[in-house]
Order: sequence, then C-alpha cells, then structure tokens
Amino acid sequence: MDHNAEDLHSLRITARGPKVGIELDGRHVDPGAFKGYAISHQEGESPHVVLYAGDWAETVFEGLARVAVAEASAPGPAAAVFLAAIDPEELERAALARSDLGTGPRSLTEAMLTQLQEWAHGL
Repeated sequence: MDHNAEDLHSLRITARGPKVGIELDGRHVDPGAFKGYAISHQEGESPHVVLYAGDWAETVFEGLARVAVAEASAPGPAAAVFLAAIDPEELERAALARSDLGTGPRSLTEAMLTQLQEWAHGL
C-alpha cells in the first residue's frame, strides 16, 4: 500500500563516479552525510529511497519518494537482492535432499533457512 502525499519527500540524487549531489526537499545535503543509497519501486507505489553507507554508483534520480536513513550494516537491500535471485524449486529440492532434514513440524522450513544461510556464505 502506498503512503500519503505527506509521507513523500522531494529528492534529487545526481551521481557520477565518487561525486554526488543530493537535494532533499529542495535543500542541499552534504555529500559526506551519506555514503550510498538504494532506490526501489513497486508498481502502484511511490519509489522508496534508502540512504546508507556504501559505494556510490553513477545515477540520476529526481522525483517524490519515501526516504529512510539506515545504518551502514542494514541488511535489507542486500538480503532482498539475494532472496530475489533464489529459484524456489531449487531451494525446495536442496532442502529436501539435506541429510539433516528432520521429520517434525517446521523441519522443512528449518532446512530451507539453513540452506539459504549456506548459500549466502557461498557454501
């Protein structure tokens, strides 16, 4: 569900390599205040921008968006990218083939979570 117009902020990000310009609600933001950002957009919703520590990429964004500031270690954007790349059929196959798969309630869920953790660590 989209938020009300009052929840939106005017945001302009202009970046080329390590140089960036950020304007939030028409005010210049010190480029050193944030070291990275993520922009996501779901159909039918306003864009969502998270400003956080990280590397700059070359991009330009201008428009209304919900803006959040996250800690440098916020796993949300990276976790979303990782999970979006998972093939559900492959995950199910791998979890069912695990030697540590139990027979009790939640065993399949536990096996899937363990499998995802191993894949996340490159195992």
